[in-house]
Amino acid sequence: MNKDIAEPKALSPLIRLDLDLPDGRHFEKIVLYPPGEWSAATDHADVRISENRFTGDLHTYRIQATAEEISVDVTLTGEMPPWRPSTGYMLFGADRSLEFAWLPSVPQGAVTVTYSVDGERHETTGVGYHDHNWGNVGLMKVVHDWYWARGQAGPYSVIASYITSAEKYGYEPIPIFMLARDNVLVGDDPAKVTFEREGVYTDQATGKPVAATTRYTYRDGEDRYVVSFTRTHDLTATRMADTIKGVKRIAAKLAHFDGAYLRFTGDLEISRYRGGELAEAYKDE
Repeated sequence: MNKDIAEPKALSPLIRLDLDLPDGRHFEKIVLYPPGEWSAATDHADVRISENRFTGDLHTYRIQATAEEISVDVTLTGEMPPWRPSTGYMLFGADRSLEFAWLPSVPQGAVTVTYSVDGERHETTGVGYHDHNWGNVGLMKVVHDWYWARGQAGPYSVIASYITSAEKYGYEPIPIFMLARDNVLVGDDPAKVTFEREGVYTDQATGKPVAATTRYTYRDGEDRYVVSFTRTHDLTATRMADTIKGVKRIAAKLAHFDGAYLRFTGDLEISRYRGGELAEAYKDE
């Protein structure tokens, strides 16, 4: 990041590196850098923060990063073309001058990665995804909360999100949905989406109400797609104020800033109904 997600004014570069290993070890690293360590190209993705680099061209990306004892070198190659919901921009305010924008440049891709922990080097392959956020307003000023998820099951890939705008904007819902079959877009019209929450519980670490299952139903003519994401365990649960350093942290606490960020892994189920009859169903992690 080049700026604080909560207050995007001053240039304040940081990298965040989360790593979960097969043996159960979990690492969360946040490293702050002085503004002079940051640079970026203006005509393509090429961001540098000190020796860390993120570069790409909407199809192939390379990420090189080091945070303390962890280093990664990732190559992500898109299997689906870039996609965006409508223009990619969400506009707020009477004059629509407040912008939050989002572009999934690799909705699904193939990954090769080399990573090392304390000098112990490993290589692996897998499935990857890349999106990019930008805007001119702090996210917490325009958004009250959001759910976001992605995955693949059988021939299907899905990106789904349900954003609730801040109180000032009437808690207006903003659904986002992309479903592809065999890497070809099936549907992405938010007007055809309904959203449900099930099994809402209070997360102990953050005190936030969280749905154990989120479900998106997409109706298109005779076809009805039902996409369910069910949490199995947490990857991270962080109170955002705990990641703020120094004077900003004191100010956040005085302002009663209580934002939180949670990540989960779980089960994805995708079912397609044709004229009321189940035509196909797939399940994956």
